[in-house]
Amino acid sequence: MSISVIGGGAWGTALAQVVASSGEAVTLWAREAEVVASIAAERENSLFLPGVKLASSIQATGSINEAARSETLLIVAPAQHLRSVLADIPTNGQSLILCTKGIEQGSGRFMHDIASERGLGGGIAVLSGPTFAHEVAAGLPTAITLACEDEALGTALAKQIARPHFRPYFSTDVIGAEIGGAVKNVLAIGCGVVEGKGLGQNARAALIARGFAEMTRFGLAFGARAETLVGLSGLGDLVLTCSSTSSRNFSLGKGLGEGRSAAEMLADRRTVAEGASTAPVLQQVARSKDIDMPIVDAVCALLAGEVDAGEVVQRLLARPIKAEG
Repeated sequence: MSISVIGGGAWGTALAQVVASSGEAVTLWAREAEVVASIAAERENSLFLPGVKLASSIQATGSINEAARSETLLIVAPAQHLRSVLADIPTNGQSLILCTKGIEQGSGRFMHDIASERGLGGGIAVLSGPTFAHEVAAGLPTAITLACEDEALGTALAKQIARPHFRPYFSTDVIGAEIGGAVKNVLAIGCGVVEGKGLGQNARAALIARGFAEMTRFGLAFGARAETLVGLSGLGDLVLTCSSTSSRNFSLGKGLGEGRSAAEMLADRRTVAEGASTAPVLQQVARSKDIDMPIVDAVCALLAGEVDAGEVVQRLLARPIKAEG
């Protein structure tokens, strides 16, 4: 089965490099003309993934119709643009692997719901897990979750993208894989605040643990399986994203902890910190189901400019004493 990657940012380019590492031809669609030109002329995405020499079997294109001719499409559009990107893809019965993490603002819809509404004719899978783009592109080892309700299709897609350094684990828990990827981005902003405020490793570990409790409450309320949330697409991705400035969301939080404003940080970014867009809709959905998520609430207040980083920390520490759970 032929493969195309829809989205020429760092993560999309890294995924194209994974597929091409076996010598297989892969088409990479990018909206930015400079990305297409850079890959064609220099074998490098100098805008989003500089310093990585790309395989010769990667063909970059600015035509989404050309990329959509493949049988399998890896969709790597930002969460808030997924709907419009899918609308531009002609229906040819393609199978979709959604590599986007977030919840759509306005609708509160998860990515696989949006893709199901579009209905391109093939099946839909979700790819999620601990994956910094620059490490994946460099061929460093990682493992991810590939979730699909259709077990036969999901197994076939997992085999199609598996490489010696890129190990998919199959799951039928699509909602669990989606929720882990979406919620961890918001929690990573909170961990970045801890780093920016210089509060230490103990505080960051505590926030990861309590954040995971929030992720679990939210996931179970939507029917996710506990083993998915404690796996690669949940806890695994959470630990990675909350631990390094290689995470755009962690970097955003770090800047907020250092005293910069959310407006300043977000205006200064060419790449997307998905957690900033996901946080308010996650909060809204959680409140509609009466799910307690105090860290998410604190991140939302900080992003909205309602409080400063110091007050956020004080609010969390001042919460009533209760049993862990």
